Amino acid sequence: MNEVIKEAKIKMTKTIEAFRQEIAKVRTGKATTALLDGIKVDYYGNPTPLNQVANVTVLDAHTLSITPWDKNMVQIIDKAILTADLGFNPLNDGTNIKIPIPQLTEERRKDLGKLAKKFGEDAKISLRSIRHNAIDKLKKMEKDKELSEDLRHDGEADVQKVTDSYSKTIDEMVTHKEKEIMEI
Repeated sequence: MNEVIKEAKIKMTKTIEAFRQEIAKVRTGKATTALLDGIKVDYYGNPTPLNQVANVTVLDAHTLSITPWDKNMVQIIDKAILTADLGFNPLNDGTNIKIPIPQLTEERRKDLGKLAKKFGEDAKISLRSIRHNAIDKLKKMEKDKELSEDLRHDGEADVQKVTDSYSKTIDEMVTHKEKEIMEI
C-alpha cells in the first residue's frame, strides 16, 4: 500500500514540476529568461535549445539580452525568436540581441490569467488521473487479498490527502501567477 502511495506522490510531483515549467512561460509583462525556454535554434543542422547556444540574461525589468557563444548564430537566433511568434521584436546589433518586453494591455492580461487557470485545471486533471490509478491499484490489491478492506480505505484516504495537498499547491501557483500578470 505504501508503495502505491509513494508512486502516486512521485507522479504528482512530476505533474507539479511540469505545471511550474508551463506556467513560467506565461508572460507577465516583466522580463524573465523562462519566456525563451521553448525556443530551439538550428545549430549545425540540429534543433538546439536557445540557452545551449547563447547566454540569456535579464538586463532590466523590460529587456532580455542574448549573447551567442558563436557570433555566426546571431542571425539564426534572431530568426528563431521571430518564428516562435511570441510577440517579441528582437533588436540585433550584430553581436548581441536585445529583446524589449512590451507592456501588456488589460485585455491581454485577462487572457493570460485565463490561460494560467487553464494550465492549472489541466494539471489538476492529471492529478485526478493519478489518484484514480492509485485507488484502482489499491482495489486490485484488496481483490487479490494483499490488503484488507480497512487498509484499502485507509490507503484511499491517504491518496486523497496527497491529491488535495498537490491540488492546493496548484491553486496557490495559479493565484500567484494571476497576481503577477495583473501587476502593472
